[in-house]
Amino acid sequence: MSYSFLRESKLYIVYGGNKYRIYTSSAISLDQTFAEDSYSVKTLHDQSKMFEGSSITKANPASFSFDVPLTIEKDESIMLDLATEIDTTVDSGITTQQLRSFDAYIQTGSSTFKLEGAIITGATFDFIYENQFTLRLEGQGKKLTRVGDESYSIPCDSTFSESSTRTPLIVYPIISADSLNMSSIISANLQIQNEIAWTPYETLNDSLEVTSSSNAIFPTTYTLESRIVSGEIRQYQNDNNVTQFDDFSTSTNLTMKAMQVGDASNATPFLQININPVMYTARMQMQDVYTQSYDFRSLDNTGTLNASITNYIN
Repeated sequence: MSYSFLRESKLYIVYGGNKYRIYTSSAISLDQTFAEDSYSVKTLHDQSKMFEGSSITKANPASFSFDVPLTIEKDESIMLDLATEIDTTVDSGITTQQLRSFDAYIQTGSSTFKLEGAIITGATFDFIYENQFTLRLEGQGKKLTRVGDESYSIPCDSTFSESSTRTPLIVYPIISADSLNMSSIISANLQIQNEIAWTPYETLNDSLEVTSSSNAIFPTTYTLESRIVSGEIRQYQNDNNVTQFDDFSTSTNLTMKAMQVGDASNATPFLQININPVMYTARMQMQDVYTQSYDFRSLDNTGTLNASITNYIN
């Protein structure tokens, strides 16, 4: 008897015909459920009494989440591309925007699971002193299946050349709002939320043919309804910034830099994100040491965020 252990799991991403080995923390999850439709059924002996029957013909969208620690070698840059880039197509004068779709494979000591048509619906960058720079991802997919055992060969055209080393990336944030350089920063984060709606995919004819999970109806298409880019910047309050605690703006150019620990503040940042314009509101928090937080949101979410991210993506 062989068990599957989370700590032994390996994640592979197949995109554009290439296979990428993605190293994650232990915070990884993957699941899919089926949708039940109940209906009232009368009994033969008493037509006034009814019980609830059940019909299961379709699956809900699969869901996943995992954390990707970023490294100096940048082998995981494909995940930044998948998290930030949007593909735009024009058909008969109608413009459609879609997230980049990929297949994910999870290999354990006894099984290989495949998630088809995966898309990233949420991504978070954490800029925290003394912690490894991490990209937290969550998303959905069309179909989750077991495709083989631990020796299953993942189909792809080529395999990404993996670096021989993996060096943890520790960063500290340098942030400016317009011409204001923010000091005494405790932490910062940037969140990308893609709001999607799956197109109804159940038909009467298809549902009548469902006999088991092997021929159940799975999601096929979705609509990208909106994208929200937002975040928070937290700093210690001191005599240089105390007048900003009740500030706000609706037209600020925000620049966030992830500087590798050991580099001077004027060195080339490992990651730089420019967002223009953003709105923000500032609020004070009364703790042992007074702090203040800036909650911000991009006011231009129509384009791709990828174009504003520099230095990290190869």
